[in-house]
Amino acid sequence: MTATAVTDSSPSVATYAALNAKKSSTDTTSTTNAISATEDRFLKLLVTQLKNQDPLNPLDNAQLTSQMAQISTVNGIEKLNTTLQSLISNSNDSQTMQAAALVGKGVLVPGTGMEQKAANGPTVAGFAIDGPADNVKVTINDANGITVRTIDLGGMKTGTNVFQWDGKADSGEIAADGAYTFKVAAKRGSDQVGSTALQLGLVEGIMNSSQGVSLNLGNLGTFKMSDVKEFL
Repeated sequence: MTATAVTDSSPSVATYAALNAKKSSTDTTSTTNAISATEDRFLKLLVTQLKNQDPLNPLDNAQLTSQMAQISTVNGIEKLNTTLQSLISNSNDSQTMQAAALVGKGVLVPGTGMEQKAANGPTVAGFAIDGPADNVKVTINDANGITVRTIDLGGMKTGTNVFQWDGKADSGEIAADGAYTFKVAAKRGSDQVGSTALQLGLVEGIMNSSQGVSLNLGNLGTFKMSDVKEFL
C-alpha cells in the first residue's frame, strides 16, 4: 500500500486530531507512585520484623528470601501490566490513525445489500470463500425477492473476491434503481464451498471507544475494523 502525505487541512487528519487529544502523564505517574509505595511498605515491614525478632529464634534466611522473592514478583507483575497498557494504548492510536485515513473511501464488510443506480455505473460487491471453487454463481434479487440477474463467475480463488454488476437484468434491460440483495453459491466439483457475502460501504466517519475503533458506514450501520475484508 502506498503511503500518501496529507496536509493539516485534510478531513482525515482533522478527524484523527479530534479523536486523539494529547495524553496526560498522570496515569504513568500514578502507576510509578503505586509501585514505589508498595516497595516502601514492604521495606518498613521487613525492617520492623528484623528489629523485633526473637533473639532466641531469629528470622530464618529461607523466610527472608521468600518474602523478598514475593515483593519482587509483585513488582514484576505491576511493571508488566504497565508495559502492556502502554502497548495497547499505542496500538489503539495506530488503529485510529489508519481508520481516519479511510474516511470517504469504500470498504467491503459482511452483508448482502446492493444499491443499483444506473447513473453511477456498475455496482460493486464481493464475497469470501473458504477454499478454491470451480464455479461461483451470484444471484441478484429485487426487494420482493424476485431474481433479476444470475451471474456465472467461473472459478475463483480462496479468500476475498470482488465482482461487478452492470445493472442489467437477465432480459438485457437495465434494472430499476433501488435496493437489491445477492446470494453467492460456490462449488468445487460436486461439493459446496463455504462463502460469505460482502457488501460495499462508504466510510462516513469513525468512532473511538473502549471497545476499539469503529467505522460509520451510513445506512449500513457501524462496523469494527476487524469486519473490513477489503479496502477499495
